[in-house]
Amino acid sequence: MAFRMTGSPIAPAALVEGFGDPRCGGLAFFEGRVRDLNEGRAVQALEYEAYVPLAEKEGERILAEARGRFEILRAECVHRTGRLGLGDVAVWVAVAAVHRGAAFDACRYIIDETKARLPIWKKEHYAGGASEWISCAERDGPAAGTTR
Repeated sequence: MAFRMTGSPIAPAALVEGFGDPRCGGLAFFEGRVRDLNEGRAVQALEYEAYVPLAEKEGERILAEARGRFEILRAECVHRTGRLGLGDVAVWVAVAAVHRGAAFDACRYIIDETKARLPIWKKEHYAGGASEWISCAERDGPAAGTTR
């Protein structure tokens, strides 16, 4: 099991290669990508900031919880930091299990808990030049110590 934050682009094809296990009949993958529209506003880019040591520690805790709750053999999650363009992968989750149900359930659990619990802040950059911190308790960014 591995969780990591990275400032480099996420390459799902490279991560998937070698992920399988002959004991596994189910592999579930999730890619969260930067989309061009959010709440009716045209998005041009996203920017992620994180408190990396805590994010990685909490991410490892989430993977351990998934292993305890679901019958899985392997799970990984990678989350980006920095500026991302449209279509870039912001987060990648993979789960291997003997059966597909456990793989799907654990994959959903990992992404949902990652979004809810990690100290990661997201700034949307809109068409026209405006930008805004979103998914933050007070919507005023990491400098003010807000959380997701």
